[in-house]
Amino acid sequence: MKMIKGPAIFLAQFASDTAPFNSFDSICKWAAALGYEGVQIPSWDGRLFDVKKAAESQGYADEVKGIAASHGLSITELSTHLQGQLVAVHPAYDAVFDGFAVPEVRGNPKARTEWAVDQVKSAIRASKRLGLTAHATFSGALAWPYIYPWPQRPQGLVEEAFDELARRWRPILDEADAHGVDLAYEIHPGEDLHDGVSYEMFLERVNNHRRANLLYDPSHFVLQQLDYLDYIDIYHERIKAFHVKDAEFNPTGRQGVYGGFQSWANRAGRFRSPGDGQIDFGAIFSKLTQYDYGSWAVLEWECALKHPEDGAREGAEFIRNHIIRVTEKAFDDFAGAGTDVAMVRKMLGIS
Repeated sequence: MKMIKGPAIFLAQFASDTAPFNSFDSICKWAAALGYEGVQIPSWDGRLFDVKKAAESQGYADEVKGIAASHGLSITELSTHLQGQLVAVHPAYDAVFDGFAVPEVRGNPKARTEWAVDQVKSAIRASKRLGLTAHATFSGALAWPYIYPWPQRPQGLVEEAFDELARRWRPILDEADAHGVDLAYEIHPGEDLHDGVSYEMFLERVNNHRRANLLYDPSHFVLQQLDYLDYIDIYHERIKAFHVKDAEFNPTGRQGVYGGFQSWANRAGRFRSPGDGQIDFGAIFSKLTQYDYGSWAVLEWECALKHPEDGAREGAEFIRNHIIRVTEKAFDDFAGAGTDVAMVRKMLGIS
């Protein structure tokens, strides 16, 4: 069996204009001091990383790796969550998602999509230069405004949306394959790939592409009341990345899954720092270990209540305490008896 690597931390929620969060060197020093062994890099944040430069320059990629290594850290994955979102945007979300793109393509959906595709492909090439084999992203969404079938959806609407989503992602998946990098889609509300069924709809349309894989984040499954342990049993062969993020779901007579347009703190379902929510991480780490998941456990801090620096400090120890040191022998070896073929045949009554 393989041993899960970690603890690691996703830097997106911590990057800012204030030290030590305003440069890759200083944020790595901060993460290492907390006990982290890896960092997942948000590829859109120029304060930390230049994705285009990393895609084109092995020297720059080596420099970034060297900075992390100088603090005893590995780079776990690059993330293009924001750019991946922009690969497919329904017009209803044009205005709010424009902020994810560079100013030159805002207000121009076609140019924005082309920019996003180029960004994801650049991150794939950068991943190869960094020696990474997995890459975290979102799928984007065309059908999401129609998630609830009222008014009744026109026949063929969902099918056409997924056909188009597959058309947009297939060249990106082929690029990933050419560079030996798995795309790990985070299954997430707001994306057309938001549960197992929708992922399978997409997978079928990309002909079960071997690079169309998964980032496992159980918090999003708690909020939609999906069995996050059974999910591992079903999709473990496709899980290539793992976010450690907790959540809780406390429905009342006033609100449930949809949240009634409340703030995060006032929703029935809300994200929490690891250990503060309802997720059984002991069972998750056990299942992932059972299925030979040997990549990183990455803290993604999102909590409606706790300060992020407290969540980061506690998260390193939380992950470390959940990583299972895999056994090298069976627990009942002491009771084994030497056997040979003749003895086995005798025991089975085979002459």
